[in-house]
Amino acid sequence: MRKLFYIVQKEFIQIFRNKAILPLMTVVPIMQLIVLSFAASNEVRNVQLAIVDQDNSEYSRLITSKIKNSDRFILMDNPPSVKLADGMMQSGNADIILTIPPQFEKNFFKNKTGEIQLLVNAINGQQATVGAAYLAQIIQSFNQEIRLDAVPQLAVMKQFSSPQLRIENSNWYNPDLSYKDFMVPGILGELATLLVMLLTAMNIVREREIGTIEQINVTPIKKWQFILGKMIPFLFIGMFLLTVGMIAGKLIFDIPIVGSLWVIFAYCLLNLTAVLGIGLFISNLADTQQQAMFITFFFAIIFILMCGLFTPIESMPKMAQYFTIPNPIAHFVHVMRSVLLKGSEFSDVAYNFKVTAVLAVVFNSLAILSYRKVS
Repeated sequence: MRKLFYIVQKEFIQIFRNKAILPLMTVVPIMQLIVLSFAASNEVRNVQLAIVDQDNSEYSRLITSKIKNSDRFILMDNPPSVKLADGMMQSGNADIILTIPPQFEKNFFKNKTGEIQLLVNAINGQQATVGAAYLAQIIQSFNQEIRLDAVPQLAVMKQFSSPQLRIENSNWYNPDLSYKDFMVPGILGELATLLVMLLTAMNIVREREIGTIEQINVTPIKKWQFILGKMIPFLFIGMFLLTVGMIAGKLIFDIPIVGSLWVIFAYCLLNLTAVLGIGLFISNLADTQQQAMFITFFFAIIFILMCGLFTPIESMPKMAQYFTIPNPIAHFVHVMRSVLLKGSEFSDVAYNFKVTAVLAVVFNSLAILSYRKVS
């Protein structure tokens, strides 16, 4: 234990001699948290909408007015023809074209039905799907209003109609459907793990580049003591990063903290142990810091895209879902969201603890076995 203490002491001295480490632990995570939390949003707003009103009736003006009152759309200059509207979509000045045909109101009174056309630019699939859904809801609301207005007997029939099923929705755990409450916990877990993994991956290879690794190799320390001594300081750094991020998330975004923070920090400690094993394993294999950085970025991109932060894991193909099991960030994101938003207890996230514990044993075993203690 005395040898381990000296290794840890030496690591702390070496870390804090680096003037860039303090900003990396404080300023950089907070800035990344703020930028990513505001930028990474699936909410669709400012959809550019062009309305081709060829009817110019009371009903066509009414539906245009309802769309204007929505905060989801930017109403472009109303083109007088469909051809001009198509040109606006070709040039990227319109995302959706709503065409109201001639005699729309007249046909509705005559045939009790009316047709309108909706053209959607589906290059951005998410914006097209969500934007069209918003517009469809407005049209559906408008349809119900004009049916009762145009056919008064429908209102009378509605009063004496037989009972119908009514569905009431209740949003649990995130009642306001706040996207920041959903994203910030996941981003916190991602930042804490990725930054620590990157710093660790460049640790041993840095000593190899500056020549201090030779002095360590001739000392009577075992390989596991060396790896553990390298790991402990970065565990403290990772826990400090999570603490700073949690405080910033509460003060800036007012994220809910429903569950126990002890579960969060206990899992963070276990998850960082697994991530540090990956970083040390990479550092043992790389010859230069540049190689270590490239290898780390390769795994980091895979971890981020398959962690469920932006795309639900359940929506991935079955084969891809299996690849998320050895992904420590995927488990961290799930635990953060479950505990902070849902109030999950240890028993609810026990599976994530078990899988991460196995990953920690495997990755750190690889780190110990791959370290070559030669003088």
